[in-house]
Amino acid sequence: MHKDRVRVRRVGLTGGIGAGKSSVAQMLRERGAVVIDADQIAREIVEPGEPALAELVEAFGSGILHHDGTLHRARLASMAFGDADRTRQLNAIMHPRIAQESQRRLDEAADAPLVVYDMPLLVETGQQDLVDVVVVVDIPVELQVSRAVGQRGLDEADVMRRIAAQATRERRLACADHVIDNSGTPDATRAQVERLWHDLVEGPAADAGRGAP
Repeated sequence: MHKDRVRVRRVGLTGGIGAGKSSVAQMLRERGAVVIDADQIAREIVEPGEPALAELVEAFGSGILHHDGTLHRARLASMAFGDADRTRQLNAIMHPRIAQESQRRLDEAADAPLVVYDMPLLVETGQQDLVDVVVVVDIPVELQVSRAVGQRGLDEADVMRRIAAQATRERRLACADHVIDNSGTPDATRAQVERLWHDLVEGPAADAGRGAP
């Protein structure tokens, strides 16, 4: 099919900690989507020598570093997410840089059939304007906690602090154009992802091929 008949979309993929957003992103990647991972960008911009790392050390102290000068992410998280002012301080350093680099990568991937911006704090940072549609991976809060603790080995108190620092489930869902319910089996989630792919990629492409407006 001719490329200009395919309706290219930017999808903002978001969800709370432990919701399974990365699994959904991988399923979309397997279908052919280009996935831009905000967490990966966040790791890259705090590598030794990067300006963001220097600002974090100035704001939070050298105790957030390992002996080799790399960022101790867990220590920074425990400091930042335990206090609202500290959280805002962290966000002010990180979010503008993440948004700028994400925009650059979104622009680079403009020809892909689907570009997925995998961003945990899409709603909180007001980055919905970077994308055409918002997809929320949703599970109940109690399941968020049990999965984050059981599958990722995180401390329960730390998980609760992170949840409190994120948008509420209700606020996130209010911003959603599509919702993936990830509270069931992997097969059930995959079936929803397949429907989403059809709606966003195959459906518009098929309509264009038939000459639909």
